[in-house]
Amino acid sequence: MKSETALYKSLACEQQTVRKAKVDARAFRPLYEKYYKPVFLFLLHRTGDKELTADLTSQVFLKALAGLHKYEFRGVPFSSWLYRIAVNECNSFFRKNKAVRLVVLEDHHADRVYEEMFGESSEEDLKRMLPYILEKLKPSELHVIELRYLEGRPFKEVAEILNISETHAKVKTYRILDKMKKLFIRK
Repeated sequence: MKSETALYKSLACEQQTVRKAKVDARAFRPLYEKYYKPVFLFLLHRTGDKELTADLTSQVFLKALAGLHKYEFRGVPFSSWLYRIAVNECNSFFRKNKAVRLVVLEDHHADRVYEEMFGESSEEDLKRMLPYILEKLKPSELHVIELRYLEGRPFKEVAEILNISETHAKVKTYRILDKMKKLFIRK
């Protein structure tokens, strides 16, 4: 992981690029090139459809460029703002199309959730039941779990993406984990 100084320098450089892009849209290109693939993968994990993901990703960057004047630096990477736009685009798509939302779940994701919920106990039951448990969550709850555990984002970034305080992100996460634990125990 980057040292705090390196992270600060990286954020400062990125903010300089954002300031330039606010004045000249051509300066947005380095941000687009840096974040296209991560945003694409972020959305692909939610849609499971490459063509749809490409369309949604294009919309994210169009909206980001059009709304760049509204962007304010809040101590997290520019990508957090892009991910917030991506979450909104994805939610809008699923709402408009009444489509079924996809959750890509791998064993190491289940490990992280299980460790947070139960500590050192057996993981196999949770791995088997996690898809059922995730299916029972509200879309907004599922977003929190995906951001925090499936993507490994820090609480500060989760908060920025969801446009809530860091404290609220933590509280929300642990309430959802408690709900998941209750669902797990009932089965």
